Amino acid sequence: MTCRPQRHLAPLLLAGCAMLGAGSAAGAMLIAPAIQGVAACIAAPESPTSIPATPAQYCAGRNDSAAALVESTLRRLQPTPPKVGNGFALGYTLTVPLLRLFRAEGAGWSVDDARVQRAVRTVRDNQRPLILYLSSSYFAQQAPIEQALLRQPENLAQTRDGVLPVDSYRGETLYPWTLARTDTPITTRRVQATQALLTALCKLPRQDLEKIQGVSLLGELHQLAPRFETGMGFTPQYRVTDYSAASAAGFRRYLRTQFGTVQKLNAAMDASYTSFEDVQPPSRDIRIEPSARYTEHIDSFAQGSLPISGWAWAPGNRPLWVRVYRDGTLIGRTPVNQGRLDVLQAKPELANANTGWRMNMDFRQLPAGLHRITALLELAPGTLVPLGTRDIAIMGKRQQTPALQPQRPLPTTVAAPAGVQGHMGMPQEQQSFYYNPLVPAWHAFRNQQVANYLRYFDAIVAQSCLKNTPRYTHQMLPSAAPDWDANKFATDATLQAQGNPWPGVDLHGPAIDTAPFPSNRKPHPYGITEFIPLHAMKARELQAVLQLHAQRGARFLAFFLEPYWQGQRGEHMHSVFSFDPENPQFGSAQLYEAMRETLHSRQPRTPARQTTLSNE
Repeated sequence: MTCRPQRHLAPLLLAGCAMLGAGSAAGAMLIAPAIQGVAACIAAPESPTSIPATPAQYCAGRNDSAAALVESTLRRLQPTPPKVGNGFALGYTLTVPLLRLFRAEGAGWSVDDARVQRAVRTVRDNQRPLILYLSSSYFAQQAPIEQALLRQPENLAQTRDGVLPVDSYRGETLYPWTLARTDTPITTRRVQATQALLTALCKLPRQDLEKIQGVSLLGELHQLAPRFETGMGFTPQYRVTDYSAASAAGFRRYLRTQFGTVQKLNAAMDASYTSFEDVQPPSRDIRIEPSARYTEHIDSFAQGSLPISGWAWAPGNRPLWVRVYRDGTLIGRTPVNQGRLDVLQAKPELANANTGWRMNMDFRQLPAGLHRITALLELAPGTLVPLGTRDIAIMGKRQQTPALQPQRPLPTTVAAPAGVQGHMGMPQEQQSFYYNPLVPAWHAFRNQQVANYLRYFDAIVAQSCLKNTPRYTHQMLPSAAPDWDANKFATDATLQAQGNPWPGVDLHGPAIDTAPFPSNRKPHPYGITEFIPLHAMKARELQAVLQLHAQRGARFLAFFLEPYWQGQRGEHMHSVFSFDPENPQFGSAQLYEAMRETLHSRQPRTPARQTTLSNE
């Protein structure tokens, strides 16, 4: 990342550039909150002309841009910037809603230049560094063009049952835009809006363009499933995208590329296809649906692994571990550190959501039969408390009646001491599991669809004057939630990228100190596109997390921030996750104060022993 400020730029930008050029040193990370209402200002249908009387009219009379609103809001958080090198630079995330840049024109649609220019003037008129967020994910943008695009089936993702219906998440509407293809009207419109915006931005002087420290691409982009809010876990009825005719044909081409000949495919799959054209994406549950081939089977476990998970809590906030045994043999230990909001809601007296534990067990090479899974909570060396035991059936291709496998004796256990609680939730007793070798190939192909769509969009930005500006994805981290099936999202390929676009990741709850790359990979640049701790933090605790990310390679960190105009907050909360003094949810008021204190203070160096983050 380069940053060459001109002499006439504001001292804040000079400070920000100095820190952003500091490599992996602590303090190199830009704090870039996404201010609620800025996107609405940019996409307003008409240019406001009156002087603002309420915070809802904050864009009016300010040269028709959101620059003054940005400054009014950020100055409450950091009235004066820290001295060069003494703290994090405070900038902002400029969210540009791509589909809201269009206006109806006759029987068609055109990009409204007035809306584009509001975004350009926001960059020009505010001297702070920024992340440019080209926003167009499955979250509805309340853009009139969306209704026209929804009427075109080629724009929509499909499960095996057909087009995925419109959905919702926490009250927000979700549109099932497909990413299996790039030759779709929705893609054309996204590209059209992006090119119009970039063309206008590229007319700015160099010193204004250099404020743009990164470009965030599209937003959360992943495969979908019905009933998103509750259906992305290990649900019995397995439905994922994309099963369109174009996607099925693409899967067959993918297999041909991977295996070369149908004979090699058959050898790998233990199948009897006569040609690649015989292959259909796996889509049926062998337990309840008739199928012509074993390779048609799919569920949350058919790729060959199953989660062993639950929750545990003990007084004193001490570190806890769970030992998992199979047929009496220890197969591993896993920490109790994952977010379980459902447990906290049911047991608020625990005062901690990080009670979850999970271990994924590979069963591809296990002999068919009944296997006994036991989870023991490790309170101290030699002190083990039972959490649960399940007998599960690993089924072979011929589905013989399973017999219990030989067992070894388990270690001695004790009754749970006073206050200790826990439970083994998965797997279920007598649950059956079938491995289908075609399913990993199907998931790899679905991963490729996500990555290819992002690369296509990234190439559009790379053809502009921002070709040398780092670009980032904006992905969820499904593996951080113990009750999510990461294969449904198919984001692994984009989270492991090591070049433009660099990984950008949403970190929620206990995942806030997680790096978006495997622990065996060399650290590389990444962005934190949403930082939502879901609990109160003191300034010292927040500073430690920020320092860790800065040292690990994070280039920016974004969180939601409510707009303030002339000392007044907007008329209503735009996001329940906003850091804000008046937001009582999820410790948000305390997080605002901790961030304010952090941005005012001289940042301490993090001790070397604390410089590693957990990884997924």
